[in-house]
Amino acid sequence: MDSILDTIKQALGVENEYTGFDVNILLDINSALGNLNQLGVGPSEGFVVTDQKQTWVDFLGSSIKLEAVKSYILHKVRLSFDPPSNSFLIDAIQKQIDELGWRLMVQEDPPLGLIEEEIILDILLESNIMEEV
Repeated sequence: MDSILDTIKQALGVENEYTGFDVNILLDINSALGNLNQLGVGPSEGFVVTDQKQTWVDFLGSSIKLEAVKSYILHKVRLSFDPPSNSFLIDAIQKQIDELGWRLMVQEDPPLGLIEEEIILDILLESNIMEEV
């Protein structure tokens, strides 16, 4: 089981055994989870990480289509917890956050597929033909 808190701490370069920053990191993780919830990603009732017990499987289930959630949360936490001093890096990370957020939102609520578009086109064509007759 991969702990959400441990994964983010490790990616930030914080030892799992060191708990001095846990409150700050947890606040940032939960803020990112709230953002994802507003994008329609994750459980509809929301999700909160309180300690090392909550895992990625708890949040994502068995779906591998949402693996980008991990990067999204990491980047959000990094910008808040340990932002780079270079404004170009901050802008680059923010752009990545924006793109990941958009892609995750589309993944959870994809636009109409080809089959649905064909059905709609058929209905529209039939309605136009019916009006002409």
